[in-house]
Amino acid sequence: MARIIAGTARSRPLRVPEGARPTPDRVREALFSSLEHRGYIEGCSVLDLCAGSGALAFEALSRGAAAATAVDVSRAARSALTANSRSLGLELNIVTGKALTFLAQDVSRYDLIFLDPPYAMGEDELTELLNLAADRLVDDGLIVVERDKRSPEPTWPPGITGNDRRFGDTVLWSARRAE
Repeated sequence: MARIIAGTARSRPLRVPEGARPTPDRVREALFSSLEHRGYIEGCSVLDLCAGSGALAFEALSRGAAAATAVDVSRAARSALTANSRSLGLELNIVTGKALTFLAQDVSRYDLIFLDPPYAMGEDELTELLNLAADRLVDDGLIVVERDKRSPEPTWPPGITGNDRRFGDTVLWSARRAE
């Protein structure tokens, strides 16, 4: 069962749509500890692409993010996101549609962008998503990509550099503009 790790909604369960693969609790805990240490949660604007249950967006909101938007193409995900928002009492902007379409039309800027695509997503589509996502980052913003450990490093847009942390079968890539 997926749940919120910390913050105002700590230990509250999350509804997970069928077929979704939420980020494991221990991975989320390590990720958010690191993000909080680096100043990326409190007061931040968050975008969760391929959101599924919205575990990453809700974790950020629970820990003090100012606003969060979750994007997923699945109607089952929209239903789960809506139910989770109500049960947790956390306001989430929910968008039903493809991440590529959303990024091509959205003009907002975000401090933190989570991209947890289906592991089967091709590298070309992932690269296209990253190119569009990079344009939505504030100057010191951060992109976090979750992939299977067998996946290659994402192809980052020019001027963006990343590093990885491995957790069993999961690898998290975090990237920001090179200084």
